[in-house]
Amino acid sequence: MIAISLRPTGRKWGTVSFASTLHLCPVLDLLLADVPAKWQPDVRLGLQEALVNAVKHGNNLDPSKTILVEFFVLEDQYWWVISDQGEGFVPTCSCANDATLDDAHKSVHDLDECGRGLYILHQIFDQVHWNPEGNELRLCKQVGSRSKLPLVR
Repeated sequence: MIAISLRPTGRKWGTVSFASTLHLCPVLDLLLADVPAKWQPDVRLGLQEALVNAVKHGNNLDPSKTILVEFFVLEDQYWWVISDQGEGFVPTCSCANDATLDDAHKSVHDLDECGRGLYILHQIFDQVHWNPEGNELRLCKQVGSRSKLPLVR
């Protein structure tokens, strides 16, 4: 079941909550509705990774637990706050762009230590932050003139 709090007229925010499931297409469609078309493939991939992590690793695929996603737009920034009911998570590495390593020199070992999903999040989103408990993830994608080019074209 999916519960949706639609954005009030004139406001650019809303919430979606759903039972832990990997059937994410309807949720992703809702979360991407206002994202500009050229950014949707990248953001869809990133949100899918974040939601799968919350469902699988946070809630252990327990259908009695829920995922809550708050989303809003501030000027040219799109924000998603994803919360699960798990025990939390502490990333073991930063996964952010490392100026000393370009993509051609990153090995599979680098991705194994960090996790493919975390690496993808840091490549797609401009801001990636966890709360101190590790069960809430804040993601920001900037789509204005200061944004990175889309990865998927």
